[in-house]
Amino acid sequence: MNLHRQRLDRLARLREEEPVDALLLSNPVNVTYLTGFSGDSTCLIVAAGRDMLVSDGRYAEQIAEECPGFEAVIRPPSQPLPAAVTETLNKLGLRSVGFESGHVTVADLDLYRGLTPTLDWKPGRDRIERMRMIKDAVEVAAIREAIHFAERAFAMFRAMLRPGDSEKTLHDAMEMYVRRAGGRCTAFPPIVAAGARAALPHAPPTDAPVGACNLLLVDWGANGPFYKSDLTRVLIPRNHSTSALPAPADEAKMRDVYAAVRAAQERAFRSIRAGVLARDVDAAARGAIAEAGYGQYFTHGTGHGFGLQIHEAPFLRASAQETLEAGMVVTVEPGVYLPGWGGIRVEDDVLVTESGCELLTHVPRELDEMLVDW
Repeated sequence: MNLHRQRLDRLARLREEEPVDALLLSNPVNVTYLTGFSGDSTCLIVAAGRDMLVSDGRYAEQIAEECPGFEAVIRPPSQPLPAAVTETLNKLGLRSVGFESGHVTVADLDLYRGLTPTLDWKPGRDRIERMRMIKDAVEVAAIREAIHFAERAFAMFRAMLRPGDSEKTLHDAMEMYVRRAGGRCTAFPPIVAAGARAALPHAPPTDAPVGACNLLLVDWGANGPFYKSDLTRVLIPRNHSTSALPAPADEAKMRDVYAAVRAAQERAFRSIRAGVLARDVDAAARGAIAEAGYGQYFTHGTGHGFGLQIHEAPFLRASAQETLEAGMVVTVEPGVYLPGWGGIRVEDDVLVTESGCELLTHVPRELDEMLVDW
């Protein structure tokens, strides 16, 4: 039995808990997860004994290639997708249909209801997202590959780094390095923030040269065919007059902040295992940073799940309701952001296991390993 059939069978078992005759899936990421289809403008109807992709002529051959065994309804150019979807639903003689309330707009729902007056539409926010939280062996292997691409790209980035480079130049270069390393593209627009700008966790790049900075924060990831990776490191320009950090007056502060972040990350690593509340992992990391005196400067969650999307459940934050399970893959990325000085964030990817977590990323992360010469 192929992987996507297994996922659909699992969904069918979950669907038995709901009073619906079929599901309409319109989120492209969820359609990909259940079918392997890599295009867009396509919906999946999951009904008893029938799984149907409703698409258009651009994707007829692609569906046959990527989704063997799936029934395809190919609409003509003159027919909008909602009309093709609702026509297909009406032909199936259904009484109720579950839809993705986290993806379907109010306008689309009104349109669907107007075209299917006999159907009862049942909302459901995260049916597929709950399935996607637990990665199977194929998904974990794809994530490992995406991490490998990102790690190779970072080695190129570090080797080619020059003082005259700007944040924007380095941002663009990382995209090229990820592609050269084997990735399809970066998993998200890279963050390259120099000096005080690193105090902005999602700083947009500028044209200012990075040569005079005390630190350079780099947040990047690679996209494989489908799955993603997500890492952050902080590079420290070495003071040419010594083997120390950029300026003696700054060295103690740099080491103190960096140590607080790494201590928080290690405490989070130790707290992760199946059965632990996601919010307790966040509390562990947040507690370490608060003990170091920087609690108010840790302004985001400790981490998040990723896979087909760069941010997906579970989320390691104070408001999280999820309990960690073996097979979840999450980032661990505590940070401290000091306005006017800069920010330190160290981010790694881990696989949750029954007894702990497996560190999937292998880029050096200790401060003295982050020194660069220029």
